[in-house]
Amino acid sequence: MDVHDKIATSEIVPWRENSGKQGENEDEEQEEEPEELAAIKEELSHMPFEELQKLKERLGSKLYKKALHGKAKKKENGKKKFKRENKNRPMEMSAKKPVGRFREIVSVKKKINRDPRFDDLSGEYSQTIFHQTYSFLDDLKSREKNKLLKQLKKEKDNDRKQQLHYLINRMNQQERSAEQKKSEKQFQKEIRKKEYEEIKQGKKPFYLRKSEQKQLQLADKFKELKKSGNLEKYLSKKRKKNASKDRKKLPI
Repeated sequence: MDVHDKIATSEIVPWRENSGKQGENEDEEQEEEPEELAAIKEELSHMPFEELQKLKERLGSKLYKKALHGKAKKKENGKKKFKRENKNRPMEMSAKKPVGRFREIVSVKKKINRDPRFDDLSGEYSQTIFHQTYSFLDDLKSREKNKLLKQLKKEKDNDRKQQLHYLINRMNQQERSAEQKKSEKQFQKEIRKKEYEEIKQGKKPFYLRKSEQKQLQLADKFKELKKSGNLEKYLSKKRKKNASKDRKKLPI
């Protein structure tokens, strides 16, 4: 059998045809391949150049190269994945591929804006502590109000007078609402104190409803207005307010 027949009938052809198959005798074939290839290479090395060219034309360049150089190494499937050793280091990139204009060199942590008014890190909100801490603002507001009243007396421009009136009325409303909140808080404090005393004495505490609490607050308010002599004034304002509400409800 000459070299042509040996190459044609050797295990080179099955490699080409069944390169993707994995048989049961795969390990045995891998052991036999080097011996056959070595023998074929030995014979090819002693052949003249003309015969080698004829052999190449007859077998084809692909099969000839396999016989001469052995089985070609399979290329790695897929692209090479580049990774960075450390998250703070730049990523290693391929020199063959052009670098994009916009790329992340070093990842920078996103700055998170924090509002201390609504963040738990700044502590819990306590209305009592807040009023105690900023109680000096009430003195500043009263001084500012006195200044505005003095300006109103001296002012001659009507537009400016209207502005001053608006500011003074607004400050008066704020003072009234603050006083109302203060009285409500004091009322709640007294109720809790009574309930605590009843529990301490072994009695069953009587919890008031919100509607009942409002009635008691109104009764206290009427007593205070009666003492100060402003009850009639308050009632007349209340009547006017209720009358305007009723007029709005009437059909046109």
